[in-house]
Amino acid sequence: MAYVPHTEAERAAMLDAIGIQDSDDLFRDVPAQFRFPKLDLFPPMSEMEALRRLQALSEQNMDTVHYISFMGAGAYDHFVPSVVKHITGRSEFYTAYTPYQPEISQGTLQSIFEYQSMICALTGMAVANASHYDGATALAEAVLMAYYAKRGKQRRILVSPTLHPEYRAALRAYTQGLEMEIVGDDLGLRGNRLDLDEFARLIDANTACVAVQNPDFLGQLYQLEGLAQKAREAGALFIVSADPISLGLFTPPGAYGADIAVGEGQPLGLGLQYGGPYLGYLACKQEHVHRLSGRIVGETVDVEGKRAYVLTLTAREQHIRRERATSNICTNQALCALAAAVYMGALGRSGLRRVAELCYHKAHYAAKQIAALPGFSVVSGEPFFKEFVVKCPQPPQLINDALLDRNILGGYDLEAAYPELQDHMLVCVTETITRSEIDHLVESLKEVTA
Repeated sequence: MAYVPHTEAERAAMLDAIGIQDSDDLFRDVPAQFRFPKLDLFPPMSEMEALRRLQALSEQNMDTVHYISFMGAGAYDHFVPSVVKHITGRSEFYTAYTPYQPEISQGTLQSIFEYQSMICALTGMAVANASHYDGATALAEAVLMAYYAKRGKQRRILVSPTLHPEYRAALRAYTQGLEMEIVGDDLGLRGNRLDLDEFARLIDANTACVAVQNPDFLGQLYQLEGLAQKAREAGALFIVSADPISLGLFTPPGAYGADIAVGEGQPLGLGLQYGGPYLGYLACKQEHVHRLSGRIVGETVDVEGKRAYVLTLTAREQHIRRERATSNICTNQALCALAAAVYMGALGRSGLRRVAELCYHKAHYAAKQIAALPGFSVVSGEPFFKEFVVKCPQPPQLINDALLDRNILGGYDLEAAYPELQDHMLVCVTETITRSEIDHLVESLKEVTA
């Protein structure tokens, strides 16, 4: 389609309709000195020169191709099979938007349905949506589900202090206009772990939900059946945020009493991507399906009795009945959900378990080697998955700066999130890290702190 500009008569008619004389008046609220700032752009150049310039700029970035990354804290360097990008790069998926018309959107609808089905199998829940922007928004939406399920009569939101600190910040941003009381995340850590007994004592009859992370932000795993039971006895919903890779090896949230399971889907074939776009998964028990935000695709049959897929329960959404919407999620992460579905389908049950096993064993090998270094100690309580906390003899920032000279991205400095963990770093090891790379880290830590 050719671009046809508006005629002067059409422009004049539109300006007259909104009551202004000139298009510059549209920007009169912007101070004049900021309307046309001088841009420090490169001089004109050919396509070949531009590509060289952009390539040179890209080489200034630190990435996991040129550096060995032991940084985790919510975004993880997992191997992405080539098939993921081949499928998601196809034009029928890459350009697809919301499948409002099922008769011409069966492929997109089926891909979403398959994603939902695999998330349900992974989490042990009955129904899943597609989807949320990231793990933080998924958690916030889960808390809103619980709050509205209690019709606002139970207003206490109990949140674990070992839940990702950015998730907790997003939750407060989401709920600042509601009469909620968010408690629990100011509890201190006992032995760098969540004290489940002390945490459970905060549950009362006014508690709408209990939100925890397992493995938690510090990489540690918990037995949560007792906490789930206490939440249920108080009439509160139990929300669990989980690394989806860990669910290939460990008990899924649905098996130990979770009402809602959420998490960051980035490990499922999305790569790091310089921070996004990512994917928030959310799944729940069948009884909460009518409060589930995001989109749900169902399987049915058409007038000829053939299998077909349709959007279901869309009346809950903002674009259909705004005054009764349960969420403001009106654009989902369908392409990211497709990538996750392809990743899970390519690996299968045994492949996902193998990835989780490699993460677990490599992390424990790294922890054992680091703990043997003078001045270092591993303070994570057992068991942990692919991340663990290391007490360092020097500030982590100084150590990480020195590691960069050895092409190593060090662990996450925990002091900003947990002031009591000064001189502690969170080290992450995934299946992409080799034993020789772990040994290189250990030797480098020894050298830079000598």
